[in-house]
This record gives sequence, C-alpha cells and structure tokens, in this order.
Amino acid sequence: MSDHSRGSVNRPAHDHAHHHTHHGPIAIGDTAKRVVVGLLVLIGLITVIGAIVLWPQRQQVDIPLPFQAQGGGAAHTESGQVVEQSLGACGSPSAGQVLAGSPVPPPNSAYQCQRSRVVLDSGPESGSSVWLEIAPGPGQPDLAAGDRIRLVRQTDPAGRALYAFDDYSRGWALLWIVLAFAVVVILVARGRGFRALLGLGFALGVLVLFLLPALLDGKPAIPVALVGGALILYAVLYLAHGVNLRTSSALLGTLSSMLLAAGLSWLAIAATRLTGLSEEQNTNVQVYLQQVSITGLLLAGFIIGSLGVLNDVTITQASAAFEFAALNEAAGRRQIFRSAMRVGRDHIASTVYTLVLAYAGGALPLLLLFSVAGRSIRDVLTGDAIAIEIARSAVGGIALALSVPLTTAIAVLLARPFGQRAVSAPRGRHAR
Repeated sequence: MSDHSRGSVNRPAHDHAHHHTHHGPIAIGDTAKRVVVGLLVLIGLITVIGAIVLWPQRQQVDIPLPFQAQGGGAAHTESGQVVEQSLGACGSPSAGQVLAGSPVPPPNSAYQCQRSRVVLDSGPESGSSVWLEIAPGPGQPDLAAGDRIRLVRQTDPAGRALYAFDDYSRGWALLWIVLAFAVVVILVARGRGFRALLGLGFALGVLVLFLLPALLDGKPAIPVALVGGALILYAVLYLAHGVNLRTSSALLGTLSSMLLAAGLSWLAIAATRLTGLSEEQNTNVQVYLQQVSITGLLLAGFIIGSLGVLNDVTITQASAAFEFAALNEAAGRRQIFRSAMRVGRDHIASTVYTLVLAYAGGALPLLLLFSVAGRSIRDVLTGDAIAIEIARSAVGGIALALSVPLTTAIAVLLARPFGQRAVSAPRGRHAR
C-alpha cells in the first residue's frame, strides 16, 4: 500500500483498486512543474531581450531603382475592368493614357497586339477609360472583356497620368478562399481552431514587423531567425493548445529542435558552399540590398521553414506520452517512452516524405528546365538551385527525426517525473 500512496497524489483510499478515472493529464510533482516553468520563463526572457536588441533601427529604406516609379518612390496601382478587347495595329499615341474620346490611330500598322479599353474603379481618374496595348509573347496577359485587373499609375514629365498593366485583380477571390479556410477550421476545430488562426495571424505579424525588417537592417540571420521562431512558437502553441504542461513539453521539444535545425542549417550551407544566387530574387537582393546577407537569408529560410512540421510532430508526441501515462498508471517511464515512440516512428515515416515532396513540388519548374537541357543527373542534383532544396529537405528531416525522441523524453519526464512511482500492476508487481 505504501507504493500506492507514493504513486498517487491525494488519492482517496477507495481509488486504490485498479479502476481509475482521469479528467485531463495525471498529477505530476512540484519539482517537475518548477523546472518546466522556470526553463520556459528563462527562454521567454531571453527571446524578449533578443527581440529588443535585434529590433530593426532603420524605419525607412530607400526603394531600389528598378522598383521605383518613373517619378521616384513606390509605384501605385489602381483597379480597373476591361470593357473592350480587340486585336489590331499597335503604336497608338493614346496607349497608357486616359481617353477623352476615341484612341488616336497608330501612325503605321507594323505589328499587331491586344488592345484593351479599361474603365478605372479607383484613383483620381476613377470612372475614366484607359487605352492599353499589350504585345503578344510568352508571359504576357491574355485579357478579355470583363476581366478585373490592376494597373500601375505613373506620371510623365508633363504631369499627365500614365497607366500600364500590372496584374490580375485577385483580392475578392483570395478573400473568399481565406474566409472559407477560416470557416472550415473553426467549424471543425471550434475554439481551438479559432485560437490557431489567431496564432497564425501573430506569426505573420512577427515575420512582417520583426524578421524581415531585421534582416533588411543587416542584423545577423541566425539570432534573428531563432528569436522570431521562438516568438512564433510561444504564441501558436499556447494559443492553439492551451497553457498546460502537455503543451509546455511540446514547446520545449520544438525550441530544442529549432536550435538543432539552426546548427544543422549552418553546417549544411557551409559544407556545400551554397550561394542562393541561382534564384533570381536572391540575385536582386544581392545587387540592390547589399546590407542583406544572402547566406543569412538562406539560413533564416531553413530555420523558419522547419517550424511548422516540427510543431506538428512535437505536439503529437507530447499528447501521446501524456495519454499513455494517464491511461495506464501501472506503466513506468520506459514503457510510456516505448509506446509513444511507436506512434512517433509512424509520424516520422509519413512526415519525412511529405516534407521532401513539398520541396520537390516547389522545384518542379526548375527540374523541368533541367530535364530538357541535356545535363547529367549529377550536375542537376549538385547545382546550386537543386542542392538548396536537397539540403533544406535533409536538414528538416534530421531535425524532425530527432525531435521525436527528444520531445517524447521531455513529455515522459513530466508525465512520470523522478520521485513519482507508477501505480502497482494487478498482479502486485511494481512498474519500474
């Protein structure tokens, strides 16, 4: 009976039979609580201090020349709707201008293009018509009457407004898709789904308000990514899963795995001498934003990109360990660990190829171009563009695999802390 007493916390005598009821995670020792809370408070303080130290100082960044409007500054866009579409001679002096009547005929008909009359829906010339001419070619839009588009608004040296096609207008379509996503998540997951959406909004805020401006300010990439990642993890985990020791064990496992992913990312990029310059956007960053380190940008991408899948795995492992401990009070730490690891191995097997296929899907256009270039498979795989995806997948896979035993061990120690013995088995043998 003494072992039973030590294995339970304030348990009535009639509960010493082997019919136990649980309302949430089993009770754990005060020492384990203090260790977990103390660690997370310490890491949280370090994260806040890091955010203060790394907070971007420059509030205004000069717009690079290729991204400026003709008069300098940022380009402004207005919305419009195509009301007339035809194929005819190009070169009208009215192209890009607000029409007072019919467009001026071109001086010659050397070539043909798509001609569009667009009615503006916003801006100082709202309600007016604009004449657009778009030469046919790869990547050029194929407009039709009724299309809603965005137009770049600039001014010529005489101060007249000039308009050019920028992109299709997708605002309402994207809004409905996002609303459908939010509604489905809330209907299925209810309050927890709503809190998860709040966490997602916080994560986007961290990226836009802290991480990107800090990188643009030339701050070191690894500390910026770690601080940004920690801020995101604290918010999304506690919002979605509640403030409890089960979530805390998953948070500790994810933070540890993120630190491991940062070290692995640095080693992978240094060992393979990845430059990132095979991607056009990285080349533009190097040319026009020279204070930003391309290698640092790669590192930050590796770290932040691993957070979602790590979070998924660690919360599953923590929940599994706590549930096994609650369902079988006769089980010792080793038995709980083994049971949770069986779940974790299945999760690793499914998530690893999901991770690799997701990166491969993003690189499909590049793989297609390489497939028609006649290059050897060795050259394709070791080229900078594909090597980045291979390294990203490998780093994410290693961090993912190691996060499972790490998080499981943390969760087991919380569910069966040292100093707490398991309840006796039915045959009188004590769990070890």
